[in-house]
Amino acid sequence: MAKVADFSVEEKLSSLVKLQKIDSNLDEIQILKGELPIEVKDLEDEIEGLHARQTRVEEEINGINEFIAQKKEGIKEAEALVKKYEKQSDNVKNNREFEAINKEIEMQQLEVKLCEKHIKDATEEIGEKARQLDAAKKAVTTKENNLSGKKGELEKIIGETEKEEKHYNKEAAAARGHVDERLLTSYDRIRKNYHNGLAVVPVERDACGGCFHAIPPQKQSEIKLRKKVMVCENCGRILVDDDLNNSVAVK
Repeated sequence: MAKVADFSVEEKLSSLVKLQKIDSNLDEIQILKGELPIEVKDLEDEIEGLHARQTRVEEEINGINEFIAQKKEGIKEAEALVKKYEKQSDNVKNNREFEAINKEIEMQQLEVKLCEKHIKDATEEIGEKARQLDAAKKAVTTKENNLSGKKGELEKIIGETEKEEKHYNKEAAAARGHVDERLLTSYDRIRKNYHNGLAVVPVERDACGGCFHAIPPQKQSEIKLRKKVMVCENCGRILVDDDLNNSVAVK
């Protein structure tokens, strides 16, 4: 393959025109896809976040259930101690021992009530967590249904355009091989500056095909000579004559 330096300005301009037409076709494919790739990615991220929230809530519910089990065990232990102290109270020898045992019984009864309160509060918390979990599961189902629909739309478009897109990408790479790096950098920069992606435009009706700014006759003559790269003084786009633009076809 010839080196870029071996190509004339006219050949480089022809390659730029071809590249522009190819990139415009690729842009049309992206327009067909629209916001679908972004929407699919956003939905996937949301679903991942919802799954993480669901896992977190489930872990919290498990932790609360363990807490309730501990408190239930505490109630059993306290009730067993109450029975033990009540049995001991039958064999007390003086009021001092009786009062001490009664105090222990009261303490264990208070412990039972405290454990019951903890269990009640924890049970209510589980109810709230269960509602959160149910909401997260419903949200996941809704998002997954939306994702399935969006993916289906996107896959249909990709299926219809994949062959065409691969062809254009291959052609674009070949066209880029005929243009020096500095000119390609300018081309890419100009494309990014305009929403329609037009960096190379023909002179039509004595005006720039991009911004419609009038092009002086002398400059039009220079453009037609194809001896150097000319740009629009108003928008900075690369200008080519209409004949060159029409002579380059992209299949």
